[in-house]
Amino acid sequence: MLTKTAVTDDQVVALLAPLGEVRRVAPLSGGLFACVLRADLDDGRTVVVKVTGADTSRLLRYEHGVLGTEAEADRLAHAAGLPVPRVLHVDTTRDHVDGDALVTTFLDGDLWRKLESAPGLDDASAARARRSLGALMARLHRITGDRFGYPAPEASLTAATWPEAFAGMLDAVLDDAARWGVDLPTERLRTAVARHHDLLATVTTPRLVHADLWQGNLLLDPVEHTVVGAIDAERALWGDPVFELVGADQLGAGAVDADLLAGYRDAGGDLGVGDGTPGAGDPAAWHRLRLYRAYYACLLVVEIVPRGYAGDWVPGYERTARANLLRVLDELGV
Repeated sequence: MLTKTAVTDDQVVALLAPLGEVRRVAPLSGGLFACVLRADLDDGRTVVVKVTGADTSRLLRYEHGVLGTEAEADRLAHAAGLPVPRVLHVDTTRDHVDGDALVTTFLDGDLWRKLESAPGLDDASAARARRSLGALMARLHRITGDRFGYPAPEASLTAATWPEAFAGMLDAVLDDAARWGVDLPTERLRTAVARHHDLLATVTTPRLVHADLWQGNLLLDPVEHTVVGAIDAERALWGDPVFELVGADQLGAGAVDADLLAGYRDAGGDLGVGDGTPGAGDPAAWHRLRLYRAYYACLLVVEIVPRGYAGDWVPGYERTARANLLRVLDELGV
C-alpha cells in the first residue's frame, strides 16, 4: 500500500525557514499519496506544504516527478493570471524531510465537492460554477509548450508529437498494469491508438492541461459560486485541450456538460464537441475524447492496487471505470 511520508512540525519549521517563522502547523485533507499541511507564518501569511515520499516503488510511471509537474504548471498558470497557488519554495534536497517538498500560497474558497450537498449550491449556482470552470479551462489552454506529454523528466513521457506522446502514455500505464497484475484489454487499446494516429496528429500545439479539474480540486466563491481556485496540478500535461474534459468528469462516458462548454465558448475557446450531446460537433473531437477516456479509465483501474484503495466504494468505482473503458472501445470500433 502506498503510504504518505510522515512530516513533523519541527521538519516543517526547518523547511520553511527561508520564508519566515512558523506559528502553527495543521494537516490538510485530500491528498492521496502526498502529505499536505497548512502552516501559518508570523507575518500573517498562510502557506501549503506538500511532501511526496522518497519511495517511488509504488508509483505509476506518469507519477514520477509529479511534484515538479505541479510546480511547473502552477508557475505558468499563475503567471497567466489564473487562480492557482503561487509557488513559494521547492526543496528536493531532502535535508529536512524524507521526500520532495513544494510550498505554495493558501487559496481561500469553499471546496466545491463539500458544497455539492449544501443548500446553498442550488441548480442555478451549480450551473454558474460549471460555466466559470469552462472559462478557466479556456484561459489555461492558451498556455503553450514545446513538447507533448508529461513534463517531469523522471517519467520520460514526452515526445515531439501528440500521437507519439499519447502512445507512450498508454504504453506506460499498460506496463504498470502488467507490473501490478491488473487485467486490461491491452490489444484493443493499442489498436485504438494506432488506428487513430492521424486523428491525434491533428493536434499540433502542446497546450497546458490540468487533467484533474474535478470538484475535489476546485474552490468556489462562497457567495457567487464561481471558481476562485484550482489546486493539485499533479496530473498536468502538455497535450490536447479535449483531454481536460476527462479530468473534470473522470467516471463519465456519455454527454459533456453543456454549461461547462458554454463557459469555454464564452471565454473564446471551442473544444469541438458542440453542445456536449454525443454526436454533436466534430466527430474527430469525439473520437479523441473517447481515446482519452479509455486511457484515463486505465489509470483509475490500475492505481487501485499500488495505492491500496479500500472501502465499500472501491468495487463500484472499479466496475464503473472498467465499464466505461469497454464502452468507449466499442464506440471506437475496436
